[in-house]
Amino acid sequence: MYEWHKQIQIIVDEIDECIKNRNGEAITLRFLSRKLGYSEFHTTRKFKEISGMQFRDYLRHRKLAFALKEVRDSEKSILDIAFDYGFSSHEAFTRAFKGTYGVTPSEYRKKPIPVALRTKINPFDRYFFGFGEIGMMKSTDDVKIYFVTIPAHKFLHIKNSESNGYWDFWQKQSLIPGQDCETICGLLDSIKGILDDDGGSESNSGSGQIMAYINDPDGRLCDWGIPRTECYGVRLPFDYKGEVPPQMLMIDVPEAEYIVFEHGPFDYDQQLRYNPQS
Repeated sequence: MYEWHKQIQIIVDEIDECIKNRNGEAITLRFLSRKLGYSEFHTTRKFKEISGMQFRDYLRHRKLAFALKEVRDSEKSILDIAFDYGFSSHEAFTRAFKGTYGVTPSEYRKKPIPVALRTKINPFDRYFFGFGEIGMMKSTDDVKIYFVTIPAHKFLHIKNSESNGYWDFWQKQSLIPGQDCETICGLLDSIKGILDDDGGSESNSGSGQIMAYINDPDGRLCDWGIPRTECYGVRLPFDYKGEVPPQMLMIDVPEAEYIVFEHGPFDYDQQLRYNPQS
């Protein structure tokens, strides 16, 4: 049951790595299917079955997501960016860019606005399959506990006062037009200046996207009797002046002291090696 989810995870990891390294030859369907040892037909069929989209569409949208950030953040010419990401011409890149984001690369460079990027999919997710903390450090010996002072900042987010946990949150948000996980994560990924973004391509803390709780008298009572609302969003500089997507909220968070529980890194290789049937 899980083997093809692992195989598709290998493909999407390889796609992102090759896009970052400008290795266009290694992200063709022929190359990736041979790497897995399957035919191109079987690979594309399983990719769509598991991811819900065609391989070529996913690849094109991931290239555009990387290219958009370079249009936004660099001074490189649009033509050079087009060639770097495998487009045959300035016109081909512009058509694809506008068809996806509703604005040309040149217009976007002049005035960046939040757009929904195609974020990286994660078909082999330990929580989704109920594997729990596979790959997470079990010992508490290396857990560090300390206080930090976090300066005043803004928090751009969506919220749900009835959800209970990550999966329930996104299940409930998926029923609200424009607030599903794919749309929100894509919008957040397009915003420049996220404080916690370390350059990761995944929609998690590495990309600055975080799950948070806000004390809220209208929220759901948690186990220890405090009403809270669950939120998902990004921290932004206090002087952030960018556009706020219509389906999202922005609040000011004052400077405060926080307690941090820091553990070791997650071992993704162990997750991929894990066989739940063994």
